[in-house]
Amino acid sequence: MKQICRKFSRGLVVAVALLVPAAPPAAAGEGVVPPSADEVAAAVRVAGEPGAIGLTKSNFRQVDHIEPRRITVSGHGVPVYTLNPDFVRATAGAPAGVLKSITVTATADSGQKATLQVMPEGPGAWVAAGAFSGNDEETLNARLRPGSVLLNEPQINGWYDLGRDDVVLLQASLPQTPVGKSVPLSEYQKDVHGRYGDKLAGSEYQRNRGIGFAQAGAEPVESGLPAGVVAGLIAAGAAGLGAVLFVVRRKRRLTPR
Repeated sequence: MKQICRKFSRGLVVAVALLVPAAPPAAAGEGVVPPSADEVAAAVRVAGEPGAIGLTKSNFRQVDHIEPRRITVSGHGVPVYTLNPDFVRATAGAPAGVLKSITVTATADSGQKATLQVMPEGPGAWVAAGAFSGNDEETLNARLRPGSVLLNEPQINGWYDLGRDDVVLLQASLPQTPVGKSVPLSEYQKDVHGRYGDKLAGSEYQRNRGIGFAQAGAEPVESGLPAGVVAGLIAAGAAGLGAVLFVVRRKRRLTPR
């Protein structure tokens, strides 16, 4: 099965072993609310600004080892949703995903592609927050069913077609269901609750200083890894996989240099 591997500045192999008890079933959430056409257009404009271009240049420089003379930014934005903690908690009416970013593909004159991640920063405001190698979001978005949105479960680097009543796994580094299989939202909610329900903020797992949480009263330790990668290491065990070798090559967020 194909894995999604976003290029990272350096490689890392990590072994994790965790165990999560089964959780009781709960109701599924309602559908997500997509951003307006104006919001998407505003995010795309930010992707074309000098600061965003600087992030992309850093990505090409550090990952592809090229210095592009020209970078072309797509005029199309892809809304990306991330797994909603309230959905994991089985909060009544909580949608499965919340909007995380609008992604925009940037292409170097040599043909290499990168993805700009533009995130909301208050009402009507957007900021270019990172650049990642490749154009996974654009490619996966083209595979969505009409009316669906692109949902990311970062803990397993999973990408789903999120419809009104179900999810369909498109790709994942640690797949929990077969690619292409329709899973009702009610069943998916039970699955993610079982994987992460006892590891959310405020949980006993956090209070006991479990992996992935800062110690109470202490400054967070800088691991050099994206937050999604750290969460992924936790979830590898939470999915009942035992000791898992997880090769991470996703590109970290960059600042221009």
